[in-house]
Amino acid sequence: MVKSVVGEETQLKSAEDRLFQSSVPAEVGLVVGKLNPDSNRGFVYDLIPTPPTDGGGPAGSLGSEVGGRDDKKKRSKGGKPSAEPSLLIDGDWVAEHARQVSRMLLGGMNVVGIYIWASEASFKATMPSILAQALRLVAQAAPWYDSEFDERLLIHISYSPRRWACRNCSLASGSLQPCDFRMGKLLASLQAFRCMYNFEIRLPIVHVGPVDSNTFRNVLFKGITYHAKDLQSAKVLIDGNLVTEDLHSISEGFHKVEFLLPFKKDMSAEGKACSSEEVSGLVVFSGSVCASAYLGPREPISQAIADLKGDIITSLRSRLDVISDEAEGEAALAANSNIEASEDASSGKPIHQLIIHELRKPCCLSFPRRVLVPWFAGIFICDYMQPSETFEDVKDRCKEMMSMEAPIEASAIVEPETAAATVTEKSFWDVTHGDIASLIDDSKNRRHLTEKAGSGKSKGSSLYFPIAIFILLVAILVGWAITFSGRKKVAP
Repeated sequence: MVKSVVGEETQLKSAEDRLFQSSVPAEVGLVVGKLNPDSNRGFVYDLIPTPPTDGGGPAGSLGSEVGGRDDKKKRSKGGKPSAEPSLLIDGDWVAEHARQVSRMLLGGMNVVGIYIWASEASFKATMPSILAQALRLVAQAAPWYDSEFDERLLIHISYSPRRWACRNCSLASGSLQPCDFRMGKLLASLQAFRCMYNFEIRLPIVHVGPVDSNTFRNVLFKGITYHAKDLQSAKVLIDGNLVTEDLHSISEGFHKVEFLLPFKKDMSAEGKACSSEEVSGLVVFSGSVCASAYLGPREPISQAIADLKGDIITSLRSRLDVISDEAEGEAALAANSNIEASEDASSGKPIHQLIIHELRKPCCLSFPRRVLVPWFAGIFICDYMQPSETFEDVKDRCKEMMSMEAPIEASAIVEPETAAATVTEKSFWDVTHGDIASLIDDSKNRRHLTEKAGSGKSKGSSLYFPIAIFILLVAILVGWAITFSGRKKVAP
């Protein structure tokens, strides 16, 4: 259980000043930080207000109904109810905000809870079950990679009286326990780790089993999950040095990391499927991921490595989610406006719902590219750019989702990934009908073209050999003739 929480003083004081100047009676937002279950400590880096709903209303407000659980007890005893209204929280909207923000955070940072700006009386008038439910929705929308930690933070900023309070919420029971909370300097002590990770995931496509398992999205998601298991066994180089188990500290500053995947001795689940008669094709998912992670004070190096691996897999999943969200948005727009959406003509479905082995034509899809956006104190967040988007789209999302009011210079946005990750699949139609040889046509054609390209050189070089033999024979005949004529002259 997390018992001690430290907040970044600069960011939290800035958030407090903004709230007091706004004069709003209530506000709900997200807490970005990191919780360490091994040390029972938590870090809070920033508070991000949830933007207004689609209807323009706030995500958190004060209800018109007065009283809470304590007031009901008072009324049952003949007492007067409290005049303070309780909090109303749009949990679904806050959860959607958490889902979007979690995509923009790099390794070592997560959405760790919510904060509430309200008077002490209004906070006490709100039933704890309402607060716990909001935290559950946020945890479900923004889960942590490879972690089932069952706790989130609830920070209450009271303006009457003016003070901070932090509580630890158990998602299972919904109980709220107080935490020791203080402020300090955190961001200046974070260490940055970054790597450029190249990958190639080969996914066999089977034509049996549940239809949903062979959709575009599910096939790629399964492949990314398989690759995550392989990544766990990778050897790690930090600044060119092999990481060993006894390495507990490292110099401050920026660190370059490389992952070395071992050769596979055993066939993976997808490899075994390739040898079966159920395989109808192959999808190749390849590209490069620029991954980053931030290590907090007194955390071991192994935590930075785990966060970096998690950032790679989370980034791939986030890009898949971006494509799926865009396809669903286009489908909804087409349904509302009776306009044909971008979809495969043979199936009539958005791309993430396509059954891959039913495709009748080759397909090549580019994934969004990750770009890094400066946040504060040398810390970056990220966003994903579609091929048709510009930096202006990135700026708008950062302003809306991360509440970044300061102008973002286009020159400050970093594009570490020169090429987007791509998904390529062969035409499975012929293969599904038994023409398995079509899978290797391209490789044969490439070999034929290579041989043809080199044939000019081989033909040219082969002409020299008979010419050399001819010259040699002529030289021998001439030499023999000279020798024979010379003998005749010296004969008596």
